Amino acid sequence: MVTAAVVILLGLFLVRPGAARLKVRIANSISLAVARRAEVGAVHIRFLPQPGFDLENLVIYEDPAFGAEPMLRAPEVTAVVRLTSLARGRLDISRLELTEPSLNLVRRADGRWNLEALLERTEQTPLAPTAKSKSEPRPGFPYIEASSGRINFKAGQEKKPYALLNADFALWQESEDTWGVRLKAEPLRTDMSLNDAGLLRMNGTWRRAGSLRETPLQFSLEWDRAQLGQLTKLVTGNDKGWRGEVRLDATLSGIPAAMRVAVDASMQDFRRYDISSSEGLRLAAHCDGRYSSVEAMVHEISCSAPVGNGTITLHGDAGLPGVHRVDLAMKLESVPMSAVAQLARRAKKNLPPDLVSAGNIDGSFTVEEAGASPVGPEFQGRGEITDLRLQSAITKVEFAPGSIPFVLSAEGPRARAAAPGKLARLVDGRILPAPDELHVEYGPFPVALGRPVPAQALGWVARSGYGMVIVGDGEVSRTLRLASLLGLPAVSASAEGGAEMKLMIAGLWVGNISDSSSGFSLPKVTGTVQLHSVRAAVRGVNGPIEISSAELQLLPDEARMEKLIALAGDAHWTGSVTLPRGCGMPGACLVRFDLNSEEAGMSQLSKWLGSRPNQRRWYQVLTTEEPKTPAFLENLRASGKVSIGHLRIHDLVADRVSASLDLERGKLKISELRADVLGGKQRGDWQVDFRATPPVYTGSGTLTGISLGQMASVMHDPWISGTAEGTYQVAASGADSTTFWESAAGGLQFNVRDGILSHISLASDEGPLRVTHWQGRARLRDGKIQIENGKLVSTGGTYEIGGSASLERVLDLKLARGTDLKRAGSPVYSITGTVAEPRVALTSPVTQAQLKP
Repeated sequence: MVTAAVVILLGLFLVRPGAARLKVRIANSISLAVARRAEVGAVHIRFLPQPGFDLENLVIYEDPAFGAEPMLRAPEVTAVVRLTSLARGRLDISRLELTEPSLNLVRRADGRWNLEALLERTEQTPLAPTAKSKSEPRPGFPYIEASSGRINFKAGQEKKPYALLNADFALWQESEDTWGVRLKAEPLRTDMSLNDAGLLRMNGTWRRAGSLRETPLQFSLEWDRAQLGQLTKLVTGNDKGWRGEVRLDATLSGIPAAMRVAVDASMQDFRRYDISSSEGLRLAAHCDGRYSSVEAMVHEISCSAPVGNGTITLHGDAGLPGVHRVDLAMKLESVPMSAVAQLARRAKKNLPPDLVSAGNIDGSFTVEEAGASPVGPEFQGRGEITDLRLQSAITKVEFAPGSIPFVLSAEGPRARAAAPGKLARLVDGRILPAPDELHVEYGPFPVALGRPVPAQALGWVARSGYGMVIVGDGEVSRTLRLASLLGLPAVSASAEGGAEMKLMIAGLWVGNISDSSSGFSLPKVTGTVQLHSVRAAVRGVNGPIEISSAELQLLPDEARMEKLIALAGDAHWTGSVTLPRGCGMPGACLVRFDLNSEEAGMSQLSKWLGSRPNQRRWYQVLTTEEPKTPAFLENLRASGKVSIGHLRIHDLVADRVSASLDLERGKLKISELRADVLGGKQRGDWQVDFRATPPVYTGSGTLTGISLGQMASVMHDPWISGTAEGTYQVAASGADSTTFWESAAGGLQFNVRDGILSHISLASDEGPLRVTHWQGRARLRDGKIQIENGKLVSTGGTYEIGGSASLERVLDLKLARGTDLKRAGSPVYSITGTVAEPRVALTSPVTQAQLKP
């Protein structure tokens, strides 16, 4: 018997006999209850753990007036039967459990929701409370519970991207005339991914009434742990770049036609996404009001937000969007600037972390609209910031303009141009370029920049951004420090001097954070600056840049320095420099320049760029000393032209030097290098790779009309005269000139005419060797110049010449008359010794050569 009982119990647990005959009856029963056509896929009877039914694929269709999509779908529904009803021969459902239902809430164009008819019908149904007594003969209202559901929102036929996911909700009848509802869900958008939009909880009750508008209700709403970035993405579709944890608590009581509303909103750790701070910032506000669904208005609005020792209050009436009725007044009373600065440090990047502020803000604002109007609501208001003072020990500057007036305005540039009288909006004859939206204009106020007469400033702040105009004279150093105090982009350099400024500073508060965008562009500073007697230290060079005068034009995309007159590397320069803006790190920008100098020294320029000169030898006069890559060149990208009237390379002077330079982070390309040197001309192209260790040099070019006498003069020994021309190619590496020439390798095609080798004679009675024509090829390798295939024509005959000459001026040359240089037994002149003191010997006994005394 025990075994049989166990088998029967297991069978009742596992076996769910079909109830096809009941399917139509149950579907009709649900249809009558909700006034919607219902359909059930399958019905199974269950006995344990409680008697009831398991329904599959329940569908409740929508009222055609709201759309064609079903109102509710539930793949699984469990209906629990009230046992006491079975004793009376009636089927009474005590509990309905819906698993993963999908509910559509639809709002028609007339403002009516699809649930309204259902709620009104439920309220009119003569059912007993859910927790009715066992003796109650009437059927009871079932406890309806859903788990892991989804609630969608529609406007007519259009499905909105907003939904509630993982929704757990319940509906029951608390008492004879009162119903209750509970909801817990996660808000989401179906068209994008949200990480943490918080958790929404709602609890409420309502009482029986003739219509929904007259239904007394009591609801509480809680939206907790919503991250501000995800919240803005939920509402607007974009992450605006703000961070913080939002909490919203609201209560509604009364009837929809006259309902009291109380809202508490708070935000913890408010900040911008790219700003971190150990100090938590909490923003909070409380609002009360009375909502009327008949008028779609909120009356008796009273909001208060404490800010330090001050408060921000809002009072009045306001209609919902589209009503065009509003009458609100807002007051700021003793709002401390310290609190504003604390908020600014979390909303504006690059502000000093030790920014200290003092002062108070007082003001009053109103907005009024009595109906639809083409001009929209009318805004008015004004106020003042008193005793303002900002300072920072890091920037070593204090900003204390005193009092700053401000006024609320909705006028754009055209309106102000027609009537610029509300506030002083003109600075130096220019209209403040404020936006065509509601904004606050402030100023004018003095800005002390180290000059006897302070500059003047005024600006605006709007929901989208901000702007400010500064006009006047200032010290460059104090201006740069003030820019750092205000978080403005400024050159990080030590500079002294004066500047006459006409600047416009503008930026945006909002940003969109995505995979391809970091959001929050830096504020733009545009306008003109006249620089006078500015001395600036630049990182990476061994001396200041002294700017006598220059006109700096700050454009949206680039900064142009024109009419430049400056001293750098002991050379006076004129010309222009253009630097792109908004390209990130300095190394990402391509600097363009066009610089000219009447006279410059290679050694001075080399020292200024960071090189250290060593003891130089005669063949090193055309090189500069660079023991390591100059720091100034390591990350710089630049392109432009340079011309120098007289370039001194120790004892050598090159005139009319010009070249096109392209510098790409330590790799320098010198194109079209032209110079008048040694009475002739040089044309060539060079490349220097400072990134290699040691630096690598390659070059090629042509020489024409070179005076060998001038070259000998530079060498301080008149050993040769005449003119020469040729072509050269050379490659070398080295951190200084010594290693440069030790590693140098290259070739030279040369042609010498009408020359004299003053220290050499081939016979005692001939005098110095006169050269009518000398041509050949020379190769440079391992510190020696190897002459190949040389042909020398003199007054005494034609010679083949070969051999080598070291860079230390040591000679080892052979001369043979005619083409006998390689033929055994031919008379050959051997020239050894040095350039200053050569020794000539003849290997044939017939002729004797001697040195010229």
